[in-house]
Amino acid sequence: MIALTMIARVADGLPLAASIQEDEQSGRDLQQYQSQAKQLCRKLNTQSPDRCTLEAGDMNFHYIIAQGVCYLLLCEASFPKKMAFAYLEDLHSEFYDQYGRRVATVTRPYSFIEFDTYIQKTKKSYIDSRARRNLGSINTELQDVQRIMVANIEEVLQRGEALSALDTKASNLSSLSKKYRSDAKYLNTRSTYAKVAAVAVCFVTLVVYVRFWWL
Repeated sequence: MIALTMIARVADGLPLAASIQEDEQSGRDLQQYQSQAKQLCRKLNTQSPDRCTLEAGDMNFHYIIAQGVCYLLLCEASFPKKMAFAYLEDLHSEFYDQYGRRVATVTRPYSFIEFDTYIQKTKKSYIDSRARRNLGSINTELQDVQRIMVANIEEVLQRGEALSALDTKASNLSSLSKKYRSDAKYLNTRSTYAKVAAVAVCFVTLVVYVRFWWL
């Protein structure tokens, strides 16, 4: 289930549109999640990863950033990630077509609240059982959703760090990992050369010894 959808301007975190789907069966209080979503949007900047998943217990936040706008959703952790990001890409395409030129000029929160009609219609199509069966046929720019950055929502909000800082740390870890693999490969190569040299020395010594003995 997609419980919350929010669209916000990255420059200042201003909410532009939103849609909340109350879940009476689970009894979830979505106000806390809505507050977390707003805080998250205020932490984004131009250096933030353009696609990210934030874990929140048995729920996940997924977002994309495109043309200075963040498209964010809250859904159950079991909801397919590929479906979630395809939904966000769909919202981005329509929202940008309708309001792209006005995004930078508005000052009032939820200036495009009427976009909720499209959100509701699109959300229904993505949670429909037939749509979920057709998951593999979704045309999306994401080649590998498993490589999208994943973090914990509580850690991000409590640290007070922007997501760009986390992204930098992830990049640094990736660089260190590559350096480690490179160093390991170099050491393995040197080890192989050393073994070959040792064998060669033993062979030459044996030849010299045999020739000296027989002469």
